[in-house]
Amino acid sequence: MFRPKIPAMPQPTGFITPPAVIEPTAVIQHTPTAPAPMPVAPARPTVQLTPGAVVALVGSGTAVVLVVGAVLVSMLLAVAITGASVAICALVIRSLITTEAKHR
Repeated sequence: MFRPKIPAMPQPTGFITPPAVIEPTAVIQHTPTAPAPMPVAPARPTVQLTPGAVVALVGSGTAVVLVVGAVLVSMLLAVAITGASVAICALVIRSLITTEAKHR
């Protein structure tokens, strides 16, 4: 029941082609020629910023800084609130334990 079933190796069907015979080729050496001159890279166009583009860049940069700052501040606030609630829970549990011990 738990024995693995090993498949039998199937026999090839159809015509079997013999391996191709590869004959060695002659190696011909040639004399090196002078290297071709390096092509000159075309000059890159200069970027010209219009006043409208500068205003758009400054506005988008300001928006990114404000969004990232808001996200970071909210994460810091979430950590602070969580820490404060854990501290309050610890104080309540400690006071419950001490009043329980005093009443015995």
